Amino acid sequence: MNLAAPLLVVFSYLLGSFPTAYLAGRSMKGIDIREYGSGNVGASNVSVHVSRLAFLAVGPFDFLKGMVPAWAARRLDLSLEVGVMAGLAAMMGHSWSIYLGFKGGRGISVGLGTMAMIAPLEFLLVLFILALAVLMKNVPLGIGIGMASSPLLAWLLKEPAPVMAGCGALALLTFAKRLLANWEPLRGPKREAIINRLLFDRDIRDREEWIKRLPSERR
Repeated sequence: MNLAAPLLVVFSYLLGSFPTAYLAGRSMKGIDIREYGSGNVGASNVSVHVSRLAFLAVGPFDFLKGMVPAWAARRLDLSLEVGVMAGLAAMMGHSWSIYLGFKGGRGISVGLGTMAMIAPLEFLLVLFILALAVLMKNVPLGIGIGMASSPLLAWLLKEPAPVMAGCGALALLTFAKRLLANWEPLRGPKREAIINRLLFDRDIRDREEWIKRLPSERR
């Protein structure tokens, strides 16, 4: 029995779970990043509450957490399906880390790392939409549109079924994590908060107020 595929998927989840942003917050500023701002254990929250230097370390590392599993599947001569599953496992690990009580980051960098390996054209599309979103100063909305568009592009490009399914799964994980956040209750009117989470990755419209919250303001 070939154990390489299941072992790679398990390894990918554990790799994705490695809490880069949490460790950066603890080591560089002595804080639990989950208690600050959005509560997201990822590069964006680190850039606000730790330092830009930490952001430059955490972001690329998280990207590699998604890229390496899909690359490893290729190097091990495993199927495309295994590469997709390994990348998805890494994104799930990042979003629901076994080391942090199944809390974590949004998984965007990890998901993009996976997409860069399994669907490079779709990856470029998301980057293009993200660049426009940066110019419009609405990155969360751009990320959502980009991830949601990737399976459609994969279908239009007649990509193999595992690639189409993988892009769809990456998009679903993106929006699932936005809705669940880190198991935090919705703030404000329920319907409005759900819409805000799906579109803007926060419960309220005021971005500055949301990302700059301190522990006392999150309780």
